[in-house]
Amino acid sequence: MNGAEVPTVQRWRGLAAAGLTLLALGLVLVVLTTPRRLDEMSPSAFLRLPVELLVLLALLLVLPDRARRVRGLVVAAAGLLLAVLAVFELLDLGFGQALNRPFDPMIDWRYAGDLVDTVRGSAPGVLGVVLLAVAGVVLVAALPVVPLALLRVCRVALRHRPATARAVAVLLPAWLVLSLLGVRAGPVPVASDAAASYAVAQVARVPSQLRDQREFARSAAEDPARDTPAADLLTGLRGKDVLVVFVESYGRVALDDPGLSPDVVAALDDATRRLGGEGYRARSAWLTSPTFGAISWLAHATLQSGLWVDSQQRYDHLVTTDRETLSSLFGRAGWRTVASVPANDRDWPQGAFYGFDHVYDSRNVGYRGPRFGYPTMPDQFTLEAFQQAELAPHDRRPVMAEIDLISSHAPWSRTPDLLPQESVGDGSVYDGMPETLPSEADIWPDADRVRAAYADAIAYSLRSVTSFLSTYADDDLVVVLLGDHQPATIVSGASGHDPGHDVPVTVLSRDPEVIDALGPRGSDWGWDPGLRPSDDAPVWRMDAFRDELLRAYGPGGHTVTARAVTR
Repeated sequence: MNGAEVPTVQRWRGLAAAGLTLLALGLVLVVLTTPRRLDEMSPSAFLRLPVELLVLLALLLVLPDRARRVRGLVVAAAGLLLAVLAVFELLDLGFGQALNRPFDPMIDWRYAGDLVDTVRGSAPGVLGVVLLAVAGVVLVAALPVVPLALLRVCRVALRHRPATARAVAVLLPAWLVLSLLGVRAGPVPVASDAAASYAVAQVARVPSQLRDQREFARSAAEDPARDTPAADLLTGLRGKDVLVVFVESYGRVALDDPGLSPDVVAALDDATRRLGGEGYRARSAWLTSPTFGAISWLAHATLQSGLWVDSQQRYDHLVTTDRETLSSLFGRAGWRTVASVPANDRDWPQGAFYGFDHVYDSRNVGYRGPRFGYPTMPDQFTLEAFQQAELAPHDRRPVMAEIDLISSHAPWSRTPDLLPQESVGDGSVYDGMPETLPSEADIWPDADRVRAAYADAIAYSLRSVTSFLSTYADDDLVVVLLGDHQPATIVSGASGHDPGHDVPVTVLSRDPEVIDALGPRGSDWGWDPGLRPSDDAPVWRMDAFRDELLRAYGPGGHTVTARAVTR
C-alpha cells in the first residue's frame, strides 16, 4: 500500500466507525423511546429525548478515571437492563396487537408453548417454522446486540468527554423544561422517561400480584355451591340435554361494527326466523369476558367456575382447587358431562378439574377429513360428531356438554362451505375443500381482507349451529351459545376506539318453561328475545353466569342480583 492510499483507507475506516456509532446510538434511542402500542407508532413518536441515556452519561462523566472498573460494571448493568427492555418491548407490541394488553413478565412466559402451537397451527408447514424462527432470532439477537450498542455509545462519549459534557449540560435542563411544559410528539411526550417508568412499574407490580394470588385463592375456597345438596341443583333443567357452545372469537364487534356486522347479523336473524319456525325460543344479552383476542381457556374457566379468571396465574391456581364448575355441578346432579375440544391434539391435564366424564378431542372424535389451517375440523362436523356419539343413543342419561367451535379461530382462512347436515358423515366429504378456499397468504397482506374473513368465519360458525339445531330439533335440548372473547385488534381495533371485552350470549330451547324461567315470571334476567342482543341488553360479567344459572333453575328460582348485572 503506497502512501497516498493510507489516508483514503483511514478516511473510510473513520466513516465506517462513525456510521457504526450512529447506528448504535439509533438503536439505543429506539429501545428507550419506542411506544408500546402499534397505534402509537409514527415517525414523530421517535423524536423524543430519553432521560435515562442522559443520566447514564452524566454518571459516567462524574466517575473519576481511576474508577474504570466501576464504569464498566455500570455500563454492563445498563446494557443488560436495556436488552431486557428491548425484549419486553417486542413482546408488548405482540401482546398489545393480539390481546389488547401489554406483556406481563411475571405471568405471560407460561403462554410460550401455547403461542408456539397457535402459530404452527395457523401457519402450518414451512411458513409457521419461518415465522417462529424469525421471532426467535429477533428476540435472541436483542440480548447481545443492544448491550454492545450501548457499550459503543458510552465508549465514544467518554473518548470525547468535553463534547459529551457540554451536550449533557444542555440536554438535561432542556429535558426538564420540555417535561414541565408537556411538549408532545404526536401521542407521546418529547421528554421521555418511558424506560425508567416501565421498570418501576414492573417492580411495583410484584406485591399487587402476590396479593391478588392470595385473594383469589380465598375466593376459590369460598364456594357456596359446594354445599348445595344434589337434589336442589338445577331442578328446572332435569331431563334436559344442556350444551354450552363457545364460538371462538365471537365478540361484540361482530355485531356492532358496520364493516363486519352485515353477514353476522344476517346469520343471527336467519337463525331467529328458522329456529323460531322449529319451535325454539331464545333470550340474548352480553357477557364481559376476562380475556381479549386469545387465551380462550380463561373465558371457559370463568364461565364454568363463577370466578374472574383473567390471568394465567389465576387459572393455574384454579385448576388445583376443588372449586365446583358448571360441569361438576351438573354431574353431581345426575347428568353425564362431556367436553368436545377439537383444537386439542394431546392430553389435557387441566381437564380433570372440570369433572368431565369424557373428553373428545381431535384424536378420538372420528374425523376423517382434512385440516383447515388452525382448525382441525369444521364446526359442522364437531356438532355432528357430538350428536351421533352422545345425543343419538337411546337409554342414556341427560348430557351436559361444553362444545368449543374453532372454525372462527384466527387466522380466519380456509373457512369451510356449509354443507347439508346429513352429508357431513365422518368428514371425508371435505377432502379437497381447503385447497379451494382463501389461504392465510391470500388474506393477511390486507387488513380489510382479514376483517372480511373474520366476519365470514363467525357467520359460518353461527350457521353451523343453526343447521345442527334445526336438523336435530328436540324439546329436551337447551343450548347456551356464546363467544369467548373479542377478536384480535387487527379486527376489533380497526374503528379506532376501545372495543371492550363484551361477547354475545344466547339461551335457546323449545321448552317454554325453560325460557320463561328467565323472564318476568322467573328470575327476570331481562334478556332480549331472539339470537341478537340489542345495544341496551343487559351486560353481565362472565363470572356471574354460573351462579345465576343455578338460581334461575334451582328450587323456586331467584331474582338476578345487582352484583351480576351492569347496564
